[in-house]
Amino acid sequence: MSIRAGVPSYATSVRPSLVVAALAVAASLVVGAPAHAADGGGARGAAPAASTVSAPARTVITEGQVKEAGPGGTLLYPSVTSCLTLTVQLRSGGAVGAHASLFQVPGELRSDRILDRIKSVTGGRAVASVAVRGAVGAWHPSYFTKAIESYGEGEEVPVPTGQDAAGIAGVVARGLGVPTGLVTVTDVPDGDQTVEVPRS
Repeated sequence: MSIRAGVPSYATSVRPSLVVAALAVAASLVVGAPAHAADGGGARGAAPAASTVSAPARTVITEGQVKEAGPGGTLLYPSVTSCLTLTVQLRSGGAVGAHASLFQVPGELRSDRILDRIKSVTGGRAVASVAVRGAVGAWHPSYFTKAIESYGEGEEVPVPTGQDAAGIAGVVARGLGVPTGLVTVTDVPDGDQTVEVPRS
């Protein structure tokens, strides 16, 4: 669009009275604007007031991941089918969550690396409880110490024969260095799992 004497080129084909009217309306919007609009006091210039209440953070943990959430936050484990989730509540507040997968997701942790990573993230902080939830019947306790992918050709992979909650609790407790009594194991239906982290 070319500009000539401040009037768009297409305006020459429009009746002068309409051009003058349009320019007058535009000028009135600028000149007639309330003085307080410039300092943000007008309805259009006003910025929304900042909220003093922040929404709790949601930490999403997909297969093969270990993450931490602070007090008052939420841990979300999406699409838990053949997996197990581990939620470690810390005495000092907050929680560490892990999403252990039967089969390794590319770029993420194998099942036999999950417990070591949890210990690394907790960093020696005291543990209040450990909740293991998911497809308990699909897991042999040994998968936490030797992943399915680590078996070579001809090696027999252990197959679970039922829900060995006690065996899973024992291997998790040993791997994390906590008393077995702090570990609970619960079989839950497929789907998303959400854990609310208590406020300290």
